[in-house]
Amino acid sequence: MPSVSTEAPTTPGASAAPSAPASSSSDSLLSPGRPGYRRMSFALFAAGVATFALLYSTQALLPAISTDLGVTASQASWTVSAATGALALFVLPLSALSERFGRRTMMTASLLIAVVVALLVPFAPNVEWLVALRAVQGAALAGLPASAMAYLAEEVRPKALVAAIGLFVAGNSVGGMSGRIVTGWVAQLWGWRAALGAVGLMAALCAIVFRLMIPRARNFTPRSLSPRALAKTVGGHLSDPLLRRLYAIGGLFMMVFGAVYTVIGYRLVEAPFSLSQGVIGSIFLVYLVGTVSSAAAGRLVARLGRRGALYLAVGTTTSGLLLTLSDALVMVLPGLVLITAGFFAGHAVASSAVSGTAKTGRAQASALYQSAYYLGSSAGGALGALAFHAGGWEATVALGLLAVLGVVSITLYGSHAARAQAARRPVRAAAQR
Repeated sequence: MPSVSTEAPTTPGASAAPSAPASSSSDSLLSPGRPGYRRMSFALFAAGVATFALLYSTQALLPAISTDLGVTASQASWTVSAATGALALFVLPLSALSERFGRRTMMTASLLIAVVVALLVPFAPNVEWLVALRAVQGAALAGLPASAMAYLAEEVRPKALVAAIGLFVAGNSVGGMSGRIVTGWVAQLWGWRAALGAVGLMAALCAIVFRLMIPRARNFTPRSLSPRALAKTVGGHLSDPLLRRLYAIGGLFMMVFGAVYTVIGYRLVEAPFSLSQGVIGSIFLVYLVGTVSSAAAGRLVARLGRRGALYLAVGTTTSGLLLTLSDALVMVLPGLVLITAGFFAGHAVASSAVSGTAKTGRAQASALYQSAYYLGSSAGGALGALAFHAGGWEATVALGLLAVLGVVSITLYGSHAARAQAARRPVRAAAQR
């Protein structure tokens, strides 16, 4: 993986893309210790909690849904994949709307619609309706992640950006953890429908906190919607090799995570573990490790560099996958801890690199990353369930290791490309003399 420069990438059509307003100054940017930074961090943390709690609300319930609705693991997994897939498809157009109507407005609307749908989901009469409502919910949530990243890039000092994004990602991990714990125990007591209703109420509370706490944007200027300019900006980002590598890395990391956590409930409910729904939900306490690792991403990058931090995330994730092959719970749990820590660290590093690299069209750059990220989740959930049905947990782990190998290959290629580019610079300079 190439080191991420602070210079703007050579993006064709960048002049037509939105950028931070020229009037913004360092005095208007948020940083630790300055007024508004703590409120902003808490608000986006709450938004992150709601996003992951809603997006993956059915994941810990898949065995119960399969039993109650009489469907296979692969069919039930679409209640997760439909949500993440719809988010991936809608994140780009909704990020474009945020350029016109504002980041804060878009994030608020996304949370509101997603919460309303969440309160309808428990009444789905069959798996087809459940999948359809989950797809609508994922599409609604699409307006939040890229808008949040663009909001941070515009409102936070560059030196504090990785840490600020890490806190948002930490909110994702807390949402993923709390949502699964709540659904696990509520489902054991009152069924999976009541569990989904409980998550909807929790997300509603987070949405209220977000709206009350989020500071007004000080460096955002509304821009007119232009499909031609949007296409030019998107084409420019996709033509940038560095951004393409970051998008692929985010998608592959999420493929591992989606496969593991979609299938793990089915594995743990079977022998030799035979765990109850509530206990399986409690196992998602390991998400706390993701909270710590994502929040620490800034320190990791400062100490190891972005490539070093990504290599550490890859090694941690791989070690975790191998540990989960054991039939002993005392080995599987540390394996899940390592997978979670590696994933969240890698995601925080890659997503902040996208925000720091794209100096123009930041919302679109972040939207493309989110699209790749959630397509990876959707593919991981669907393929992980198919692999589990075909070859058991070992096949799911093999899928995860293949995705990790992809991250390593991209990182090595990026390192080689960066060295080659550095070697060409003296030659070009000498030729121009």
